[in-house]
Amino acid sequence: MQPPSRRTLLALGLLALTTLTACTGSYNGNDAMPGNRGPLPNPDEPVILRSIAATDTLLAGYDALLAGPGGAQAAVLQPLRAEVAQHRAALAYGLPAASVPPAPPATPSTTPPTAPSTSPSGTPSGTPVGTPASLAALERQTAQARLADLAAARPPLARLLASVAASDVLHAVALGDTTPLVAPPPAATTPTEAPTAPPSDQPTGSPSAGLSADPAATAAVTALQGALGAEHAAVYGYGVVGARLPEDQQRTDARTAYAAHEARRDAWQRLIGSLGATPAAAAAGYQLPFAVTDAAGATKLAAHLETRLTTVYADLVAAVPGPQRGAAADALRDGALRAHRWGAADPAFPGIPEPLPTPTATTP
Repeated sequence: MQPPSRRTLLALGLLALTTLTACTGSYNGNDAMPGNRGPLPNPDEPVILRSIAATDTLLAGYDALLAGPGGAQAAVLQPLRAEVAQHRAALAYGLPAASVPPAPPATPSTTPPTAPSTSPSGTPSGTPVGTPASLAALERQTAQARLADLAAARPPLARLLASVAASDVLHAVALGDTTPLVAPPPAATTPTEAPTAPPSDQPTGSPSAGLSADPAATAAVTALQGALGAEHAAVYGYGVVGARLPEDQQRTDARTAYAAHEARRDAWQRLIGSLGATPAAAAAGYQLPFAVTDAAGATKLAAHLETRLTTVYADLVAAVPGPQRGAAADALRDGALRAHRWGAADPAFPGIPEPLPTPTATTP
């Protein structure tokens, strides 16, 4: 029998990350004091309240659309609004009731809310949210605003913000937004944005070679190695996917995804190398989570790969320093969108499954 390092289960390769976020008692990191004496002071409160205010604008937008021209599309709009309400509840969890503004009523409003006068990207807006297209644009703007706060948030909240932002983008797609995906920025490969990693006497093959004794830097590299391992597995998996699809648009999509995962794999390798650690190599082989013998099995595998990657990248957002969270959040969003395109269900919190999974070793 080959040792596990030589033959790794694909599913385990995609669930290799375990971070402190799996141990938090709430999505946003609000915890009660010992003895049930009330919530601890929360330094994330300003960020949370900003995100709640943006969420309330979204809820008002859904209500206005449902009360007006969108009434005929209630079957689409109401489930999306319900997920936005779930986002609000997760953001507000644990905050003192006096700090949280009242939630908008679930009854439709006839007054269309107005989008922010300037979008997070600097593009003037200010048009009433009264059509599916304008609501989709507001969802995208809200996602950008949440991501702008990633660096200022503590790890559990950063993870939640990245997940909710990915859900916002999925909502925009459901509302008809066909804006193409933007390639991830090269920030993940910039050594100046990496954790400080002075020289070390550790062997170069060690996962933490070249790192200081700083536990945060070591944890970041460990998480990056996990993301790299997940991308190795995804590249292998898409090789199987492409081989089982007919020469049509699906195979073209598979080739595009394959290239995207190769690019992200290479980016993590460069970043890990810049930290003085040796990037983990791909396993000698991977066992698929189920048999793939035809096109249906191939699309199912592609959806499985992308769904598992959202979990990896939600955890990575919480494990790396602020400057690197944007790249991890981009990867989370891209995985959620690709999973959607391959037919996976759209969760309210991409990458944050409930209950949290507990990976278990399997004998190859």
